[in-house]
Amino acid sequence: MTNRKVPPGSDFSLADLPTHTKEGAPGDKEETGAALDSLVETISSYQERLWAEQEQSLLVVLQAMDTAGKDGTIRAVFSGVNPQGVHVTSFKTPTSPELAHDFLWRIHQATPAKGEIGVFNRSHYEDVLVVRVKNIVPENVWRERYELINNFERQLTHGSTTVIKFFLHMSKEEQAERLQARLDDPTKHWKFNAGDLKERALWDDYQAAYQDAIARTSTETAPWYVIPSDRKWYRNWAVAKVIAETLEKMDPQYPAATDIDPNLEIV
Repeated sequence: MTNRKVPPGSDFSLADLPTHTKEGAPGDKEETGAALDSLVETISSYQERLWAEQEQSLLVVLQAMDTAGKDGTIRAVFSGVNPQGVHVTSFKTPTSPELAHDFLWRIHQATPAKGEIGVFNRSHYEDVLVVRVKNIVPENVWRERYELINNFERQLTHGSTTVIKFFLHMSKEEQAERLQARLDDPTKHWKFNAGDLKERALWDDYQAAYQDAIARTSTETAPWYVIPSDRKWYRNWAVAKVIAETLEKMDPQYPAATDIDPNLEIV
């Protein structure tokens, strides 16, 4: 895969992709951190233009196993943006009203309007991941959702929303260290949930579910990127680089003034 981007119809093994690497990074942790700062500035600049233009939007989807760093990635990558134009949505267990509608109903309501960047911390993909691993719905139901998701994302791109999706790929060993760190540090106890251990016991099932979901839903218009995430500094830089490059391709422009007299002086 080029730049960790999953080509449409790709036949790949998630287990064969690295989780602990510095491939492509500008240098060591310090040098890559400096490069991240530059990317954050680039993202901020394009976000301002996107907001001013009001013609396009960007949807960033983040999926990962527990402790892989979705929250940390969001903090690092979007630290320089104007909060007014960026909206983060965290999708939890569906509520009763949400369950009374189709599985995409709550998702569509959170998609970004023109001029905005939307960030999904977990997403509609939970409905082909958790529901599959825990047998919440029959296989014939969740399997049909791959195509429904593709159609949904195609609809978004047709409406001038660019969609990019990231899987933060972490090793099982690294997850163990991060969970232990939460237990050892009293200031991190609030992050620990006993349910995380139950999810960890299903690691292989989740990896298989992620592999199928990524393979079946990475498209030209809504690609998946598998980001090695054992090194937090590398993860943040890699995600920021893709987002900055995507915004550059979108190329939002400041609108031209149409009702300003060039000879006007403010007195």
